[in-house]
Amino acid sequence: MGVFSRQKFFQELVQGCLLPTAQQGLEQLWQLLVICLVCRLLWMLDLPSFVKHLCTVAGGFYTLYLFFELHMIWVVLLSLLCYLFLFLCRHSTIRGTFLSITVLIYLLLGELHMMDTTKWHKMRGSQMVVAMKAISLAFDLDRGVVASVPSPIEFMGYIYFVGTVIFGPWISFNSYKEALEGRKLSFSWILKVCVSWVKSQVCLVISNCVAPYLFPYFIPICGDKLLRSKKRRKIRWLLAYENSLSFHFSNYFVGYLSETTTTLAGAGFTEEKENLKWDMSVSKPLNIEFPRSMVEVVTSWNLPMSRFLHTYVFKSAVKFGTFSAIMVTYTASALLHGLSFHLGAVLISLGFITYVEHVLRKRLADVFNACILSKKCLPNCTHKNKKALWVYMINIAFSALAILHLTYLGSVFNSSVDYIEEDEDDITHHTIQKWSELSWTSHWVTFGCWIFYRLIL
Repeated sequence: MGVFSRQKFFQELVQGCLLPTAQQGLEQLWQLLVICLVCRLLWMLDLPSFVKHLCTVAGGFYTLYLFFELHMIWVVLLSLLCYLFLFLCRHSTIRGTFLSITVLIYLLLGELHMMDTTKWHKMRGSQMVVAMKAISLAFDLDRGVVASVPSPIEFMGYIYFVGTVIFGPWISFNSYKEALEGRKLSFSWILKVCVSWVKSQVCLVISNCVAPYLFPYFIPICGDKLLRSKKRRKIRWLLAYENSLSFHFSNYFVGYLSETTTTLAGAGFTEEKENLKWDMSVSKPLNIEFPRSMVEVVTSWNLPMSRFLHTYVFKSAVKFGTFSAIMVTYTASALLHGLSFHLGAVLISLGFITYVEHVLRKRLADVFNACILSKKCLPNCTHKNKKALWVYMINIAFSALAILHLTYLGSVFNSSVDYIEEDEDDITHHTIQKWSELSWTSHWVTFGCWIFYRLIL
């Protein structure tokens, strides 16, 4: 959409952006939704387990072909490599570590040598989900959570589960086996599917049609001056916030869409005695847009992936120290996301930011005996100062700092740039340029917080 007056913009908004965005989303996804529903209905039938696994594999293969055509072979090769490794090392007790290294080598070789980077990046989401499932299964086998190596058809059913194979999220092998039993259709199930779908479409519309035009049109804090302004330097933080917000809502769109497909296919529930709850949650937007801390942001961004990284990476590396474990976790996340400079730079920066914030707030909580930790204290915590005005002010200050970090880090995800079509050198230059325009503020603030922490230690 071009530059219009505010009145003309709102006249063109519905026909020029809202309706086309919603229509394109439905056209691209309706077959995936139908396959998920068919899978759910088949699981309810009294069929042998291997037949259910076969149906899941067939649905997953067809879905992969819909989205990637013959390039899906690279996803299939990764899954075959993972099962071959698990079978050959079935008597080992360190399968998780070795399989993690093997998967990362495959992903790096694939991106660098096996095929065109542009096409590889289009499959990055599915590759990452397959990698996370295989790695988690290997660690669960080592820890005895899963008793024995699954049969080939069980493994492939888990890997190609149609509800998660395209958009995720990661689910454990035991969660997949529970879902395979086929729970009855219920009002709560269809309500969860519908609510998640509506939320995903709202987030898609906000990402494409609202966030990129937030300050000129929706929140005209500078009146019409912003529409006529040609000096980007004066409004660079507003532009950065728009870019960041658009990126955030594109992530929420994928998160709610993955909730929709996973629930529609029959997974994504918790069961206590006879009480079944369809309560899968992938992202928590309010915790990100109005954060208590950056620690809360990174855990709320993608809850299943956060659990995966904490369970299988952080806990395995924590014996080397908290800082080392945090950096290993963020490095692993960066490698799983692929060799993209902007993603790697953001994730490694997040590692330093969250560590410094965590240790600083922990130290301040001890000094002031107050509830100012990165995570909200439990009601029965031992801190004396819980609801004093200055406690709220400190937490608000850290919340404002977290929003600054989010704006700064998200500025590199410019909605007008298609990274997939760019060279890595262009992406590197773009990232450095964006952060330079913002004076490297977030990095300098983090360094200052670390100096302050060392002084009061």
